[in-house]
Amino acid sequence: MSRAPSTLMTNFSDGNIMDFVDSRNVEIRNDINHRLQMHSSLVRRLSFERELEGHQGCVNSVAWNSSGSLLVSGSDDALINIWSYSSRKLLHSIESGHSANIFCTKFVPETCDELVVSGAGDAEVRQFNLSLLTTGKPGENAMEPSALFQCHSRRVKKLAVEVGNPNVVWSASEDGTLRQHDFREGTSCPPNGSSHQECRSVLLDLRCGAKKSLADPPKQCLSLKSCDISTTRPHLLLVGGSDAFARLYDRRMLPPLSSCQTMMKPPPCVDYYCPIHLSDRRTPSLHLTHVTFSPTGEEVLLSYSGEHVYLMDVDSGGQNVAKYSVDDVSEQYKLVAATSKTTTETPARQVFGNDIRRRRGNFSDMLGKCKELVEIAEASLRESKNYYGIEACNEVLDGNASVIGPHLRHECLCTRAALLLKRKWKNDIHMAIRDCKKARSIEPLSFKAHFYMSEALLQLGKHREALEYAIAAQLLTPSNSEVAERVISIKEHLAAAEAEKSNASDGQSLSEAPPGRIRTAIDVLNSDAPVDDVRSREDSDYEAEVELDFETSMSGDEANAAHSGPHINFRFRRRSDSARESSCTNGSCGSTSSSSSQNDNSSYQPETVVDMKQRYVGHCNVGTDIKQASFLGQRGEYVASGSDDGRWFIWEKRTERLVKMFSGDEAVVNCVQCHPFDCTIATSGIDNTIKIWTPEAPAPSIVAGVSVGPEMADVLSVMETNQNKLSRNRNVLPFELLERFRMHEFAEGTLHPFECAQT
Repeated sequence: MSRAPSTLMTNFSDGNIMDFVDSRNVEIRNDINHRLQMHSSLVRRLSFERELEGHQGCVNSVAWNSSGSLLVSGSDDALINIWSYSSRKLLHSIESGHSANIFCTKFVPETCDELVVSGAGDAEVRQFNLSLLTTGKPGENAMEPSALFQCHSRRVKKLAVEVGNPNVVWSASEDGTLRQHDFREGTSCPPNGSSHQECRSVLLDLRCGAKKSLADPPKQCLSLKSCDISTTRPHLLLVGGSDAFARLYDRRMLPPLSSCQTMMKPPPCVDYYCPIHLSDRRTPSLHLTHVTFSPTGEEVLLSYSGEHVYLMDVDSGGQNVAKYSVDDVSEQYKLVAATSKTTTETPARQVFGNDIRRRRGNFSDMLGKCKELVEIAEASLRESKNYYGIEACNEVLDGNASVIGPHLRHECLCTRAALLLKRKWKNDIHMAIRDCKKARSIEPLSFKAHFYMSEALLQLGKHREALEYAIAAQLLTPSNSEVAERVISIKEHLAAAEAEKSNASDGQSLSEAPPGRIRTAIDVLNSDAPVDDVRSREDSDYEAEVELDFETSMSGDEANAAHSGPHINFRFRRRSDSARESSCTNGSCGSTSSSSSQNDNSSYQPETVVDMKQRYVGHCNVGTDIKQASFLGQRGEYVASGSDDGRWFIWEKRTERLVKMFSGDEAVVNCVQCHPFDCTIATSGIDNTIKIWTPEAPAPSIVAGVSVGPEMADVLSVMETNQNKLSRNRNVLPFELLERFRMHEFAEGTLHPFECAQT
């Protein structure tokens, strides 16, 4: 039986909890409470404590107040509930008046927790004054909002507030705008489209801001899904939406607030964030569901639909942040001369943490442990225990990078690349390519780095590039029969691909839909083409498009209606129509004529983008647009995310190690929010309840849940199942296949909820 991943790793970086108790006697530590909040000994004992009941629909939003004494939640039932942290009881239940799902709720800072705001699928932002409430009983708190903002034209998906600022709230909407609502300037605004609309609240106009790839100029509407404001530098604003790029803005550099009457050119941003392997994806379903700053403001976390969770550095001018350009994207697979670079060793005090730990451990012991882990990883490669080997390599490369020398680092990178190529989870190939390039930067004449790079490129179908690396590997070891066979095999694949391309150019496939005919969902289901090829002509401006919406009604009398599954709404339209709807029509955003488009494309200079630092895998995010990924604790030592399998996951941020997996919902967990000061976490999702998790388990474990059954025992099996769902293979359910056609916007008057749909 394979050993669990935790048994292969070294101890957690924060050491034994008694170290902190001892250290207080010999040194002054001002951050002791921060370090203790999410200590590993507490995180590993997290377990289900209590269920908060009070909603009648999916709970789409949970948020703590600044002191952690209250929790506010919003639901499909249009109720805003206020909960007591100390008693775990419902204090108030507000009938908000929203006519659609509530997607976001927040306490307004510095208002003695009397003001709360909400955003919903009816495109409205509402503010309520809790001091006006007379009872906490549901059904008796139908109150008028103290402020009502109706200037959005699409669903409001996220709200942001600024620490210390009681006057302003920001709202991100699928209409492509981020608006700034200042309570001092008014408590309402005219609805969108009114004859005398003068609501000047648009801070970011991204209605022609979405990009298909890094090289393409922004043209389509960027339907905003998430936003966040840095707590350490509140002038920094982060947004994410319907493309692969998160955008960082400095509010001090933005133009004055405007109305939505005139579309504006997207303002320049401070930085773009996107993993390089996602920067050239033209799949419409690839988009961000959540973006957030770390508690220190030095990192950002991005959660993608149909993808993983990624960690990136914020460029503050004092550190070396990994960036790439459009040229780097096109050149990343080509064989170029590599140069070795000197590795700067980190001071030992940054490795061992504090004086107590330095006295109890030493550099040679840590180095010996790293060598042992590399040996375990190599054995895992031979025995096809890929996951455990990758975990061991992560511990060496990310947990102890400053301890190991260049040679051990090179060996570990090559071993991890080989393990990733064998595991073949989504984007493992791209992670292997990253490792091979890093290994070549250490040892330019590395046979392993060239050989594994050729294998990775071969799996991507890049035969010419794979052949270059294979020939280079053969030159490095002429007597190696395996690489000689690889060269012959790639040449055969390349010849076959060229022949197939030649045959394809002679005529069109009979299975292709006739020109002008709409390709329906039934055509997709009946097609024998792989799922990844369903939208192979997605770049055509005249391709017909199917959009699909999963709808569940969970409020009012409809909650009692018997139904076998989610309702499905279809809408058919031509892609050219969509482009016309979302393209800019005024001169500031460019003309729709072909000549103008060509001029715009030739003059457009793509931005540089911040690349990923870490990747967290194991969960599944394909079914909802409100799936969160969050930092845990005041120091952000851990990363957590919900999942479409009813579980939620916790990873150690530094090593990507999966620490805990919880069974938290019957279907989907969307929200994961950590208490400001305690080791307590609130989660919610499709269920009508909120679940509270505290470190009350008698012993540490990797799994926990409301009811831990046999299905929770095999962590690796759960992760592999989620990876299969992400990869959209032919074995998934038809609804999961159709989810790639998820509707991103609704026609006027057809605001239907679909976030709670179970695929």
